Amino acid sequence: MTQSDPSPQATSFTPPAELARSAELTATGLVAGFRSGAVSPVEATQAALEAIERYDGLVNAFVLVDAEGALAAAKESEVRWQRGEPLGPGDGVPTSIKDALWTKGWPTLRGSTMIDEAGPWDEDAPAVARLRETGAVILGKTTTPEYSWKGVTDSYKYGATGNPWDPSKTSGGSSGGSATAVGLGMGVWSLGTDGGGSVRIPAAFTGTVALKPTYGLIPLFPPSAFGTLSHAGPMTRTVRDTAALLDVVTGFDARDWSAMPTPGTSFLAGIDDGVAGLKIAYSSDLGFVDNQPEIEELVWAAVGVLADAGAEVTEVDPGFADPVDAFNVLWWSGAAKVLSAYTVDDRVDPGLRRVAELGSSYTASDFLDATAERMELGRLMGRFHQQYDVLITPTLPITAFPVGQDVPDGWSSPDWTSWTPYTYPFNLTQQPALSVPCGFTKAGLPVGLQVVAPRHQDALTLRVGQAYQAATDWHSRTPTLEAR
Repeated sequence: MTQSDPSPQATSFTPPAELARSAELTATGLVAGFRSGAVSPVEATQAALEAIERYDGLVNAFVLVDAEGALAAAKESEVRWQRGEPLGPGDGVPTSIKDALWTKGWPTLRGSTMIDEAGPWDEDAPAVARLRETGAVILGKTTTPEYSWKGVTDSYKYGATGNPWDPSKTSGGSSGGSATAVGLGMGVWSLGTDGGGSVRIPAAFTGTVALKPTYGLIPLFPPSAFGTLSHAGPMTRTVRDTAALLDVVTGFDARDWSAMPTPGTSFLAGIDDGVAGLKIAYSSDLGFVDNQPEIEELVWAAVGVLADAGAEVTEVDPGFADPVDAFNVLWWSGAAKVLSAYTVDDRVDPGLRRVAELGSSYTASDFLDATAERMELGRLMGRFHQQYDVLITPTLPITAFPVGQDVPDGWSSPDWTSWTPYTYPFNLTQQPALSVPCGFTKAGLPVGLQVVAPRHQDALTLRVGQAYQAATDWHSRTPTLEAR
């Protein structure tokens, strides 16, 4: 078991061809290979570990790697596949876990210097338990900012995480380590969390796929200090892999009072049904967002792909004002709760200290007013989806900016919520929201397309995302880190 170097390094590698071929396989492709005997879980795990060895010093995606344990688990999986007795649909798939989710036997330090590494660490989070039950090979844990409080990934504990396409740029956050790991073939699956965009932001910045599911679909334990804004979510390279991982990590868990019943149907069922006849609402700016022009052009082109596939597209805004103030009251209050257990000093991210101080100034009435605004937003979106099957927006209005910063250079606000206006509204409403890559800027940075569906219609977001990926190849493009 090793811990990664805390900061990206200015070196580079180009993987050998055989490693690239293995690392670029999808989870569904790997499972098909395991079944046929064309590839083994040991080979897949070795490829993932080799990618970690080659790339993690550049991007700092992992806080913990257990190569010995992963290879042992892969050998056990290989025996099961040879016997025709896999534990489940994820048996042998190399996987990582964001260091915000409990993993039995490993510390969950959440990017903080204040958590006692000694533990005890004797329990898995529900989704991690489901991964073990299916036989997934857990490689290690990925980086997060302190307590996952912001939309980029850096911390005093572990340093900053770089972008696969340019390590001098941020990976986004707070699940930035997971997105970067998936983007560079350091495992084909990762499990993140999303309280205001934390799987979708890094997916957009890194050219990967991530779903924030309907709240409660993936149980959480222990509960988040940020309350019912926080979701767990799958992070992969393709929509099909996202659906496959969602199949694994959903399932009722009595430790979560808001856990939904175990789904009775696979999320892969109907994923290839296409979009013909679907009513898609496209909003380029939600009525209040300024986008970088290239982003608007690429998302508009992506909407055209869906229209060409038979969707009925209407350009329309959902009709709500920016709910950032309500979100900030709820999120900053959570930050205050996080730090209330500690004597806060200069070991804590200064941005987290600042918003926690704001959060501690709010009254119960402020919190209830924000909750009422949240409920009204949910009502409005519920009515909106009586007319439109899904809403399409950009995932973010900007591309990745320099690593180690909370906001872009010269930005008008110090708050991460000032540049994530498309993500946090749908944490407030608890709707499923999927980010898929839809192109690259002239500077070579990825852009994301967001698909939002009504609550409990997670399969619909996947169906739309899959229809887009079936007609494009952005998701199949892989970064090559060049010498600097």
